[in-house]
Amino acid sequence: MAGTPVKIFVPGNHLMAGLLGQRDELLRMIEHAFPDVRIAVRGNEVSIEAADGGSVGSVDRVATLFQELIILLEAGQGLDPVQLTRTIDMMRDDVRPSEVLTSELLRSSRGRTVRPKTGGQKAYADAITRNLVTFGIGPAGTGKSYLAVALAVQALQARQVSRIILTRPAVEAGERLGFLPGDMLAKVDPYLRPLYDALHDLLEAEGAQRLIEKGDVEVAPLAFMRGRTLNNSFIILDEAQNTSPEQMKMFLTRIGFGSKAVITGDMTQVDIPGGRSGLVGLEAILSGVPDLAFVHLKAQDVVRHKIVADIVTAYDRVDASVSANNSAPTNNSAPTNNSAPTNGAARE
Repeated sequence: MAGTPVKIFVPGNHLMAGLLGQRDELLRMIEHAFPDVRIAVRGNEVSIEAADGGSVGSVDRVATLFQELIILLEAGQGLDPVQLTRTIDMMRDDVRPSEVLTSELLRSSRGRTVRPKTGGQKAYADAITRNLVTFGIGPAGTGKSYLAVALAVQALQARQVSRIILTRPAVEAGERLGFLPGDMLAKVDPYLRPLYDALHDLLEAEGAQRLIEKGDVEVAPLAFMRGRTLNNSFIILDEAQNTSPEQMKMFLTRIGFGSKAVITGDMTQVDIPGGRSGLVGLEAILSGVPDLAFVHLKAQDVVRHKIVADIVTAYDRVDASVSANNSAPTNNSAPTNNSAPTNGAARE
């Protein structure tokens, strides 16, 4: 038996159009994502019931999904296939999309509201707000640096800190600093450009330049942090996977009173010579330290083009396969006489 259908009333034809999408495109996506339920639309009513083999739990989840989508539409959020995919992913992780997508972090100088777009991004932003030191670890495109800069700007505007310090290691990835033109600051400028880009996007070039000239925002290579104590600052260390263990310790011990630090990194993009990353194994070392959190972002938190998430997933799948093969026990020992001594120690 299919059971009693769950009915959702949609208040308004304009909301119904946004909910279903052009030519019912969004409705088809929901049906494809939840094949064990049947969805029927009559007027402004959506009826959901279990298909053959479906469960009441699936019906309840899809009903909650429609309710969440209605909340988003009523809040002025537009729905498209990308947004719907993220919303479905959040529902599967038992995260309320309306709590994530309506959370405002900052309104940029262009009037655009900066909001988390995935459950992982919301957890990351919440961790930054709650803790003095937050590590954001995940693949490219998950908004690690951008969200950190947005929260830093928000803290500066609210006068919670007196300055923002943006830093990253100037690690050569095929290029040679010595061959770049200009003095040392000019040489490291390309390495800091992603942080400038985020700052300019939030404040526009003129606003960002004013803050830099006043000293309210400092952008500098990690080597310039040595010997300093950073008080009343919002400090962001970007590309932390390219720090050495010694550099990471140096940076973490720069944090002074009234400061907050965010450290971002992607463990799949270690360019430091010898691979001695200061981020490797750090979570085990710092576990139990109060006011410090590690947040791991995943492929579903990528907010660039969908192909970026697919590429990240493909690489993760290969890495997992290699790791499994490396850890699998080998079975290449030759049969031996039980009375004969063996000379084949297992390899780790």
